[in-house]
Amino acid sequence: MAYQDEIRILNRQDQADASLPRTPTELPQWIERQDLSEADMPYTHSLLADSFADWREQTEGYLWPSDHPIVLLHPDGTAVAMTGSGGAEDRFSVPRNWSKEAIGLTAGSVALETCRPTVLHSDEHTSAAMKAFDSLAVPVFTRSSGIPCAAMACLLPAGEAQAAELKLLQAASLHFRNCLYRRFELLFIQDLLHRTQLSSREERRRDLLFDVLRRLNDHIDVESVLAEVFDILEQVYAMCRIDLFLSQDYASSNEKVKPLAFHQQEMDICWKAFMEGEIREENDGSRRRIAFPLTGKQGVYGVLRMDVSAGEFDDVDLQFMKTLTAGAGTAFEKAKLHEQANTLIGELRLINELTQRLNSSLRLSDTMQFANSELLHIFKADYCFILQLDRLNGRFVVMSTNAPEMFNEKFDKDYGFCGVMLTTREPIILSDYHSATPVRSHLMDVTQSRSLLASPLLLNGEVIGAVMVTHRLPNHFSYDNYKLLHVLSAHLGLAVSNSSLHAEVRRMVITDNLTGLFARHYLNERIQRKLQKDNFGSLILVDIDHFKKVNDTYGHQIGDAILIQVSAIIRSAIRDSDIAARWGGEELAIYLPRLGLEQTVKVAERIRRRVEEETDPQVTVSCGLSEWTSSDDKISVETLFYRADMALYDAKHKGRNKVAVG
Repeated sequence: MAYQDEIRILNRQDQADASLPRTPTELPQWIERQDLSEADMPYTHSLLADSFADWREQTEGYLWPSDHPIVLLHPDGTAVAMTGSGGAEDRFSVPRNWSKEAIGLTAGSVALETCRPTVLHSDEHTSAAMKAFDSLAVPVFTRSSGIPCAAMACLLPAGEAQAAELKLLQAASLHFRNCLYRRFELLFIQDLLHRTQLSSREERRRDLLFDVLRRLNDHIDVESVLAEVFDILEQVYAMCRIDLFLSQDYASSNEKVKPLAFHQQEMDICWKAFMEGEIREENDGSRRRIAFPLTGKQGVYGVLRMDVSAGEFDDVDLQFMKTLTAGAGTAFEKAKLHEQANTLIGELRLINELTQRLNSSLRLSDTMQFANSELLHIFKADYCFILQLDRLNGRFVVMSTNAPEMFNEKFDKDYGFCGVMLTTREPIILSDYHSATPVRSHLMDVTQSRSLLASPLLLNGEVIGAVMVTHRLPNHFSYDNYKLLHVLSAHLGLAVSNSSLHAEVRRMVITDNLTGLFARHYLNERIQRKLQKDNFGSLILVDIDHFKKVNDTYGHQIGDAILIQVSAIIRSAIRDSDIAARWGGEELAIYLPRLGLEQTVKVAERIRRRVEEETDPQVTVSCGLSEWTSSDDKISVETLFYRADMALYDAKHKGRNKVAVG
């Protein structure tokens, strides 16, 4: 009998009843039990057979005829073992079952029933097959209770059974009993040793588990917790295959950690353990696959799966793993919450700093340029685009980007991801533009980007623009990035709105409402700065001839229209760097930085000619010019305007519709 089988009988821990033997004196009652299961019976027979083999070894040369075998009977009447050769067994046809039901009345059945040595002569047998034999049997008693745990029997030819043979059989039974108890006591000692080893093993496991749980709770970052779990598992279960699957909302840098996939068939027990929060197991006979959920107070974070040999993992191991994974789940949750708190603090600090920086400048271009660079840094993105919605023309305009070819690009308001955000007012996260393309995007195509984060810029619930960050690699942005951009876009939208309002107010302050030209005070400020920075420049004063007569003839509305027409001609006739302003009434002024007098005369003549040709009703203008250079003494804005005003007076004095130089 194998040692594991013996321990199975003697140390069956899943039953708490007193029927299993705990001391040698309990063996007879245990053997006597009539309700042993079929699984128990072979091992009981094996114990008796092994003890009989010990007895035979110790009684070699025993005074017993070799051709008349001694049979060892189990209390149920089954022949467990016998002496002699196979030839004797064949000669006498020794039965394998000595019970009354099988072969009728024999000395074996009587001895087991009466607990006394018994001799039955041939004529006393009830079975015809036994009429040719005398049967002898001696019960083998326990040491204390007097209940037979077995019987030793034999068959002799009819008429040969004598008292001497019975005495020899009794001696043999006593000797056999000693062998049986010696073997049982050996098993009992082995059992005690095994129990001691189990106890020592459990104690080491408890000490190890206590130390591991202490170390797990000392860590406040997730990666350290995971590393600690793998370290203890490698120590305790070095030969087992262990996989840790975490839910999709956490990505670990540990190569041993894998995402929990719900669509793979081999992951069935893992996702069931994850969904139910309970241990799940599969057993194919030789292997066990056990899934332990990694559970905290707020939910299940993953599943630890073990693939072990069926004989290498017992209830003690199961309890150890349950305690370990429970502690690991709690430690993981604590570390994850700590990291989330740190992330939240960092995000709040970032939002605060970004908001302060965004609001530190009210220039729209500065605000967008700063936001663009910060977003690239925060999300480690390849490209960033900030677009503003031009509702008048119904399109999005790229106001800031690190992709120069896309600057000032215009898109229809219903196009691409901006169109989606205009409709939904919700942010967008896209893992891979190549494999999942809900809409076409020129920005994504030109930059060859695959990952996308985008959020609308909102003001009072209305979309005023959009911000988009992209990366050329797929799956670059996380859900945390998505949430952070959503928060930042609210502050960015407010900053853009403030800058836009400030720009509009400033435009209204420095712009004449009727003509769209700059106001006189703005022109004076700009000329003053140019006088300090440039080396030369020129000024044109334009006056509409007989403007009072136009108002008297056509009315002030037509007069205003004439002013608007002349202003539009001036804007189209000068450079972007030139500054045109309404100097007063029907007088307009144009400052041309770093332009000499000769070129200025040509500009003035072009304006004069176009006004005469393009205005309706037709009017003419007179122009007075002045210039300055760094060699002039005491040059000032007033001096420059005085010279131009004198030249204008000269042009009017010479008949109007002329250009004069001061």
